Amino acid sequence: MFEILSTETIIAFVTASVVLSLVPGPDNLFVLTNSALKGWRIGFSTTLGLCTGLIGHTVLVAIGVSVIFQTSAVAFNGLKIIGACYLIYLALLSLQKKELNLGGDDNENANRSYYRTGVIMNLTNPKVALFFLVFLPQFVNTGNENVTLQIFSLGLLFILSALCVFTSIAYLASLLEDILKKSKTVNKNLNILAALIYFALAINLFFVSW
Repeated sequence: MFEILSTETIIAFVTASVVLSLVPGPDNLFVLTNSALKGWRIGFSTTLGLCTGLIGHTVLVAIGVSVIFQTSAVAFNGLKIIGACYLIYLALLSLQKKELNLGGDDNENANRSYYRTGVIMNLTNPKVALFFLVFLPQFVNTGNENVTLQIFSLGLLFILSALCVFTSIAYLASLLEDILKKSKTVNKNLNILAALIYFALAINLFFVSW
């Protein structure tokens, strides 16, 4: 599959992808928070969800649909409002809980729930769609007829890079879970903290400029 990409292109692209995945942003902050509060498995489920969303963005770039979000203010604003509202909904759910059940969500249903949350959060972020639209084509060899295949290959490389980085963040952040469990004061206020993070992510998304 990578025969259509030169070794130099692959190295440069993967390096850039890893660096960009490490830059503090909504996605890795979301993974870090869930991992610290809920444990490794929840953090990894969130990571898988976010990376699945990236597959959707790769497909959109490959078929040119992302251009719509670059040229249409209505489409761009509509998508970001949906994403922001979803994050606000998650924040309100957190505030309704009296106490955060640390480590208690480590089951199949909870993993699926956080996986879905990661997918929705990523797909409803127009900033990610525009990023892919701008970032991926920079590494495409226009002299090669397989442009679409190049886009898919680059998208896969970015997803794998993000998966490795976010998985590492999830594991390291999960080490904080036991520390948080031991503090009753912290435990009682973690729902508020989680809600504030969701609200912050929603505000960040809502004020993204077109």
